[in-house]
Amino acid sequence: MPAIYEHTLLVAPSEIDGLGHVNNVEYVRWMQAAAVAHSAAQGWPHEAYVALGAGWVVRSHHIEYLQPAHLGDRILIRTWVATMRKVTSLRRYEMLRSTGDPATSDPAASIVLARGETDWAFIDFQTRQPRRIAPEVQQSFVLVADPPA
Repeated sequence: MPAIYEHTLLVAPSEIDGLGHVNNVEYVRWMQAAAVAHSAAQGWPHEAYVALGAGWVVRSHHIEYLQPAHLGDRILIRTWVATMRKVTSLRRYEMLRSTGDPATSDPAASIVLARGETDWAFIDFQTRQPRRIAPEVQQSFVLVADPPA
């Protein structure tokens, strides 16, 4: 079970805005895709949450943009769960442009493009109300309090 999950992608033409770089909205999509992939890798794909009758919804996103991403860039998104409280969880992200060998995902050979976090709430799908995070969900994720070096 990886404490820090790595999700990779290649910047597509549809992600480029009128200024010639990745549109800011795409970073939110990338964050969500990385979170969903990490959850699935930990044994919690969408279907498992449906069977449980509860799952995650976004309360808020925060993104700090540091450098632009461009068409064809190889992007590495690192994500980890920082906290799990009674009904909420804070997930952090680091989005990097890979400058090294495409066969590796060495963060040392990368430039940080953005950092972000999402505050997630665990809800009951039927009532749409917050629900205590199921112990089996909590146990599936290792908490990483500080950002990786």
